[in-house]
Amino acid sequence: MQSESLYKRLGGYDAIVAVADDFLPRLVADTQLGRFWANRGEDGINREKQLLVDFLCSSAGGPVYYTGRDMTTSHKGMGISESDWQLLVGHLTATLEKFDVPEMEKAEVLSFIESTKADIVEVE
Repeated sequence: MQSESLYKRLGGYDAIVAVADDFLPRLVADTQLGRFWANRGEDGINREKQLLVDFLCSSAGGPVYYTGRDMTTSHKGMGISESDWQLLVGHLTATLEKFDVPEMEKAEVLSFIESTKADIVEVE
């Protein structure tokens, strides 16, 4: 059993910020997913990145409190599909692999992300 939190095993706050710095631009640049950011300004995207960092840190057991809305409220009406979800997971996996995140930690991150799917995906 691991005694250190996933947050610490991932490298802490700065490492999670680096992941977000790589992951979010992948989503924005994706030809299918980019529609969700098409009309967002730089400030809105920066706010979203900070919420992503806070969510990842908090979910990984770090000392950061996520102050954003719950996943259902923040994604309701966006029409996120199963196909969109699979692309997101693929980009996250690629980002984690880019940073050489060990398999166990990668699986833990993907597991807590997967736990939000029912609250985010609205369309088959």
